[in-house]
Amino acid sequence: MHRTNLHRLWAVLLLLAVLCLPGFWWQPHQEKIVRANYQSLMAPVFFVPGSSATQNRFNALVKELNRESPTAHSLLRVEVMTNGRLEYSGNLKQGDERPFIVVGFQNHQDGPANVRKQAVWFATAFQALEKTYHFTHFSAMGHSNGGLVLTLFMEHDLAKTKTKIDRLMTIATPFNLEEQDAAVDTDLFKELSGDRTNLPRNATVYSIAGSKTFASDGIVPFDSVNRGKYIFQNQVKHFTQITVTGANANHADLPENQQIVALIRQDLLS
Repeated sequence: MHRTNLHRLWAVLLLLAVLCLPGFWWQPHQEKIVRANYQSLMAPVFFVPGSSATQNRFNALVKELNRESPTAHSLLRVEVMTNGRLEYSGNLKQGDERPFIVVGFQNHQDGPANVRKQAVWFATAFQALEKTYHFTHFSAMGHSNGGLVLTLFMEHDLAKTKTKIDRLMTIATPFNLEEQDAAVDTDLFKELSGDRTNLPRNATVYSIAGSKTFASDGIVPFDSVNRGKYIFQNQVKHFTQITVTGANANHADLPENQQIVALIRQDLLS
């Protein structure tokens, strides 16, 4: 081959290589953007009960929510054993984009040390479910200490997953435990408020308090629930506090309170 033609061939090949370089860079870059913004059709709603309650705690609530739903939400119950093993009951129906998943714990006793353990156990269950069902976003509701479990999970373990939380609703969650003195901060509240910058910025959070005596719901002091604003406010996209009074506003009855059921439909499921 003539030397001039050889030089021209090399020049053409070099030009082609230069032109292809942006494509080679763009493809993985674009793939990364697509993965970051992809949202699965399935967006489960997790429910976490409070202390002394099991994975069956929300059976009546689920029945009530499904009663007026055009399409029934399937229900999966998960019990996390103290050794991290998971036991399942129920199932998620194929094509259900908003299934309900209730996560309970074999050790469902009260106390801040146990709440911290339950948050770790919840993370174990969540990661297993994420791997099985491949969802990329979810919402959650926690009653009483269940709200503490979810808040700890959001601060400490959510970033380790590939999912994003859309909405969180806490019901009668004692962010300052059962401390009656508003001037006293418990160690758990200090931890939650100290780690609040780890909360996901795009989340929407609703904190609901029951008011039986205008000072408490019969168990949890109103001030303790009100402390949620010092954790979530200015850390998440939207934070709303709601107080429910009237019939069935005591602590144990709140998940089935008709006002709260309506709020769950409106703010968590819509």
